[in-house]
Amino acid sequence: MTADARHPYETLTPDAVLDALASVGLYGDGRLLALSSYENRVYQVHLEEPYEGASIVVAKFYRPGRWSEAQILEEHAFAAELMADEVPAVAPLAPGGSTLNHHGGFAFSVSPRRGGRMPELDDGEVLEWIGRYLARLHIVGARSPFRVRPALDVQTFGEEPRDWLLGHDAIPLDVQGDWARGCALALDQIRDAFDSARQAGVRNLRLHGDCHPGNILWTPDAGPHFVEVDDARTGPAVQDLWMLFSGERAQRQKQLGALLDGYEQMRDFDRAELALIEPLRTLRLIHYSAWLARRWDDPAFPRAFPWFGSSDYWRGQVQMLEEQREAMEEPPVVA
Repeated sequence: MTADARHPYETLTPDAVLDALASVGLYGDGRLLALSSYENRVYQVHLEEPYEGASIVVAKFYRPGRWSEAQILEEHAFAAELMADEVPAVAPLAPGGSTLNHHGGFAFSVSPRRGGRMPELDDGEVLEWIGRYLARLHIVGARSPFRVRPALDVQTFGEEPRDWLLGHDAIPLDVQGDWARGCALALDQIRDAFDSARQAGVRNLRLHGDCHPGNILWTPDAGPHFVEVDDARTGPAVQDLWMLFSGERAQRQKQLGALLDGYEQMRDFDRAELALIEPLRTLRLIHYSAWLARRWDDPAFPRAFPWFGSSDYWRGQVQMLEEQREAMEEPPVVA
């Protein structure tokens, strides 16, 4: 795999970022910091004059071709709906009258900066607090469906990424057969798990979608707030919980118990969803490899992920799929 230096983000220079902000009446004072983001490009910018009380804003330039304008606006509307219900999320501002603007071939949004650090997930009180806020997020998410944003399901996170990888010869031939067989077996198990959950009455709702610890900022006084709802999708509520616990089974059970202690103060949680944790983890494993392969023309990816794409990487993925197939055979973790 080789990188293509002609990727559109190569044109997104600091001057282009500042010009984009100026096009909606926000003028940077020259202090600009690139924040950690691979899917999009995100910058912290100090303004000459505050806008709606914000003297420092975060400008996000969406990856061309990933989402339609309607899908991005639906994300923005969801974030605004969360904020209106006092769920601690960050919604875009509307300089120039719209939350989504265009300049230099890029769609971009501007949000107020929010400080904080990654939460301490070994602290039961922290997990309980996060659980309460996740329940409140899901109360809003359950009110109405997304109309244009996709679902998180076996087809979109498993079958389609698998087919893309095989169709684009992204896997070395010496490993491709083993990976394809392991993936097919894993997908059979995942389909069975989703079918069982559907028969048990598990319902889907609007989700944060990518609720890992890096997308939750914590402050001692205000607790957690959620950032980056760029991956908001429709799916089961447990998708927003399972990435917040890790380690051995006993540790995961303890963390899950603390999360649900908080969650169920605000909203009921269907225990049938716990059987979807390992299937969802396996889908993320497949989707992640396809995501890296699809983004390889972006020069940032070979620099950040130099280990990706080798036969050793894919042999590791075969082993991980085997481990996940075993995990999906075990009884689900319980709180």
